[in-house]
Formats: sequence, structure tokens, C-alpha cells
Amino acid sequence: MASLLYQTIEQISRDKHIEPEIIIAAIEDAMVVAARKYYKTEDDLRAKFDLESGQISVFAVRAVVEEVTDANREWTLAEAKKHDPNAEIGVDIIMARPTDVLGRIAAQTAKQVIMQKVREAERDTVYNEYIGRVGEMLNCIVKRTEGLDIIVDLGRTEARMPKREQSRLETYNLGERLRVVLRAVDRAAKGPQVIVSRADPVLVQRLFEMEVPEIYDGTVQIRAVAREAGERTKIAVQSRDKEVDPVGACVGMKGMRVQSIIRELRGEKIDIIPYSEETIAFAQKALSPAKVTRVQIVDPETKSLEVIVEDTQLSLAIGKKGQNVRLASKLIGWNIDIKSEEEKRQELEAQMTALTAPGTALTELEGVGPKTIEKIEAAGITSIEKLADMTPEELVAIPGIGEKMVEKIHQSVTAYFEALDARQAAEAAELAANPPAEAEVSPSEEAAVDEPAPEIALEDETADDVAAREAREAAAAKAAESSETETESNDNGVGETHSDVSVSPDTVVPAEPQPEKE
Repeated sequence: MASLLYQTIEQISRDKHIEPEIIIAAIEDAMVVAARKYYKTEDDLRAKFDLESGQISVFAVRAVVEEVTDANREWTLAEAKKHDPNAEIGVDIIMARPTDVLGRIAAQTAKQVIMQKVREAERDTVYNEYIGRVGEMLNCIVKRTEGLDIIVDLGRTEARMPKREQSRLETYNLGERLRVVLRAVDRAAKGPQVIVSRADPVLVQRLFEMEVPEIYDGTVQIRAVAREAGERTKIAVQSRDKEVDPVGACVGMKGMRVQSIIRELRGEKIDIIPYSEETIAFAQKALSPAKVTRVQIVDPETKSLEVIVEDTQLSLAIGKKGQNVRLASKLIGWNIDIKSEEEKRQELEAQMTALTAPGTALTELEGVGPKTIEKIEAAGITSIEKLADMTPEELVAIPGIGEKMVEKIHQSVTAYFEALDARQAAEAAELAANPPAEAEVSPSEEAAVDEPAPEIALEDETADDVAAREAREAAAAKAAESSETETESNDNGVGETHSDVSVSPDTVVPAEPQPEKE
């Protein structure tokens, strides 16, 4: 029959989920520490626990050797025969040490050692149990708070939920049941070593796997998740079956599936997006609900995209405090630079203006030597305008340009533009004070302007052409004479025509009165 001490060991083993052999080993080690402290010896002490009687025996062990190297742990054959006549080389001599004289201090030391060993064993058991379950969703109960951290009860052990792993818009009450995801297991932590999270994107993924059968059986795959806990989540899904709509499967009939997840996340908004292998198409869908005009890959190495949207869609595409574009960038794994149509147009106009505008030669800078100008031109900077657009970091990157020279260049460029502005202001003031006079036209110039251009005779004219031209000239002269005669008659009141009188075929024109005959 097992002793009462062993029954107690088995009870502790069941409560702490520790093997009984581990607790027995801890007790034996504790008795060795207590005996060594009481006897003040460096001998090789060992302990043995008897399951039947519950007694713990402590004894010293000496090895029998030909030549002693450690006097506390070894004996020669002659010394060993004094204690055991049957001693032989290579055999250990065991000498019992009484334990009833250890006293209260030794017992207290043994208790501390036992508790420490049990805690270490318990932590190792917890670590080995949960280290392979990272990313798994667990049910827990809020137990207490420690500062900003929440301590939850997982049933077999406690877990810690730091502030950074909590949803920003959630509050937790004692005794409240939560669904959390196992974030990590920290062996070296002083308190609970299991770390859980309510803010990890994996939690949303696990909730969808639980609510959507198509995801659980692998028909629909979750390809990417981007989340800002408590506010919005974007999740990209893809179907392995052409007949299954991935977005519709996640939403469910009348939105029942996704609404269940939203309730669990306490009102967090969820955007479900169809996944695409093409980066441009995926980026357009990731920025929903905004409508994207076009997407352009700027740099594949740094994964940079330029997205153009309509002016009315810019605020929607950016989102509140940049949340929409930030989540879309996390979802697709590319850096997104979003612009409106108007901003892009202004940018293109500025680039065209910069390309067409003539640059000022660097030699116009005062205080910058020719050697320095050569170094700047070697870097591709050929005008003062381009030099003014460069940052100090870019200037320092030019070979041969130091920080002192950068300051000198900056002063010279500033002085040049200040002088240029002063000249332009002076010219504008002078122009306003002395406006240019209008050009006067002399009478001779007016006559020259009004005089008809002489006709030029063609060298290849025939006799018939000449006769025809002369006839036209004579007819024109005759017409001019008749016009002058008509003008004179009008001036004398004869032959004046009234334009306000209409004449029809039925109108009777009275005959002019005839002079009476005498």
C-alpha cells in the first residue's frame, strides 16, 4: 500500500498536471540540499524515496579508485576497506546520513526547493502543451487585471493579454467569456507565460473558419487579412471551385455568417474582397468601396503603386485618417501612393514645365568654385533650378561634396534667387511707372497704306491677254466716272432714292406734270 506522502504526491500531480516522478525527484533533491546545508559537507550526497514507507533516505557516495583526484568523492582501496572489507576498485561505497537531526531550518529549505522544482515542472508542462498550439482560437474567462494587462483563465493555466493585444474599442469585465487566439508562449516570463490576443488578424481568420463551412473544408481559401482591431478588417478570399462564389459564401444568406463574426468582434467593420493574382486588379478591389480609375506599377523592386481616382472618390479611397488605403496596402503587400485626377494633371503640367523651362547655368552661382561645379554636373545636375530642388542628404551623397560645402551651396542658391526676385520686382516697378507710348503713324505711311498695290504684268502675257486686261481697265474707269456723276447728283438732291418706299407691280406711278402751253 502506498504511503500517505505518496498519495499526496499523486494528488498534486493531478492538480498541476505533472508526472509523479517529477515531484518525487524534486523531493529527493530538496533533501540533498537540506542535508548538505546541515552537515556542511561537499560529499556526493544522494536521496532515495521509499514508496511503501514514505521515508526519504540520505546517504553519501564514495568511489573506490587507484589514485584519488577528489578527496570529497573518492577513496583509495585501503581507505575503502576500513568502512567495507568487501570494497573493490570501481565499486561505490554508500554511507547513510541520518535525517532526523536535520531540524526546522533544513525542513524549510527543503520545502522551498520542492516548491521551486514543482513550479519549474509546471511551467515546462504548460510550455510543452501550448507551444504547438500557437495561432489556435481558445475560449477563456477574464480573471483579473494587472496594470494594463488582462489575466484570463484557460482552464488548466492562466494567460496574459497585454495592452497591445487588446482591441482598442473593447472593455473587459471580470467573469466575461472571450474568444482569443494564442499569440505566443514565453518560457522566461515571470507571470503567466501564455500570451493571448484579441487584436491579431488570425482571430478573424479563425472566426471565418468556424462560421463558413466552405472555408473549413478548403473550398474557399483566405489568402490575406489586414486588420485594425476594433475598427475595420479587410479579408481577401479565393475559391477553388468555379461554381462557388467566395464572397457570397463568407457573407451568407442575408449576411448571417458575417454578421455573426461582426457581433463577436463587437461591431468591427469587415470588407470581404475577392483575391486576384494580378497586382493591379487586386489593388483596385482592395481599395473598395472607392472606385479606382487606374493603377500603375511605379517600382516592382520596392513594390510601389500609383493609384489614380476621381476627385470625388479621393476621400473615400483614403478613408478616415488614411485607414482604407493603409489596410489595402497591408492586404496586397505593396506601397500605395493615391492621387486624384486633378493632382495628377497638375503634376504632369509641372513636369512638362520643368522640362521645357530653360535652366540657369551653375556658373551663375557666386561663391561656388569651378571644381565643385564640375562635381555637381558629373552627378547630372546642370542647372541652378535642379540644384535648388535637391535635399541636403542628396547633395552629401554626391562624391566630393561635404556638409560644409552643402551649407555653402545652399547659401549661394538662396542668394541667387533673392537677387532674381529683386530684379524682377524692380523691372515690374519701372514698367508700372513708365508705360510704353503708342507708335505714331506719319501721313506718308497712311497714304502708303491706303494706296492700292499696282498690278504686276505677267511676263508671259499674250496679245489677247493684254487686250482683255486693257478692256477691263477701261470698263473699270468708265464705271468709276459714272459713280462720281451719280454721287454729285445725289448731293444736288436729284435722283435721290427713298429706301422706305416699296414698289410692286400694281403700283401706279403718276406722270410728271407737263409744262402748260401759252
